[in-house]
Amino acid sequence: MTISAKANAIWAYANPKKFLAASERVLPFFWISSGLCLVVGLTWGFFFTPDDYRQGSTVKIIYLHVPAALLAINTWFMMLVASLIWLIRRHHVSVLAARAAAPVGVVMTVIALVTGAIWGQPMWGTWWAWDPRLTSFLILFLFYLGYIALWEAIENPDAAADLTSVLCLVGSVFAVLSRYAVNFWNQGLHQGASVMRIEAVTGADTQEKVSNVFFFPLLICIVGFVLLFVALVLYRTGTEIRARRFRALLARERAGA
Repeated sequence: MTISAKANAIWAYANPKKFLAASERVLPFFWISSGLCLVVGLTWGFFFTPDDYRQGSTVKIIYLHVPAALLAINTWFMMLVASLIWLIRRHHVSVLAARAAAPVGVVMTVIALVTGAIWGQPMWGTWWAWDPRLTSFLILFLFYLGYIALWEAIENPDAAADLTSVLCLVGSVFAVLSRYAVNFWNQGLHQGASVMRIEAVTGADTQEKVSNVFFFPLLICIVGFVLLFVALVLYRTGTEIRARRFRALLARERAGA
């Protein structure tokens, strides 16, 4: 199959009927596999890993904090891609997927902020600091809320899709800052990346990294969170498609009456 044929096969799922049929087939896999990964990862991490020699048992918050933080940022990037597809190709499924992902991103951001505060208090001696990464993360949370509010405030669905897509482009700046703030500014309480770093791949890694005893259950938790995210977005996108159809039918009935 040529590249163009593969691309056309992917774009075929922009058809709501095909998307719904495909998502219904794969959803059971994502629900079950995410549940298994989360049960295994969280049980292994919280009950079968030792306390850290410096952070004690508080280090085990990593199994919730890191996956949630990664998804909070990358959910916005997924929304950005979906919004760009809408602006360029006007595929309704893509923008509905972005809308469906936003509440999931809000929840992940709240989990990351709350667990970060719980983790930071005994480590830093404070629940909150205006650290570059923490501040940009809080702003990202506000952008999530603004994105959801903008969808609800505009009645015309295409106009709402256009404006929320533009907002998503602007908010992406803070998603980037949330991910790379500790690289842009050396000052701040938040440590640098210790799970996934380019330096670790190139062999120039000189920073302290997560020990394997914590890393492997963390990796399973990250996989579980990602699979859960995919399941939630697929399910919510299907709900958004059906709700859009229902509103269209209701509008036709009212116009006919």
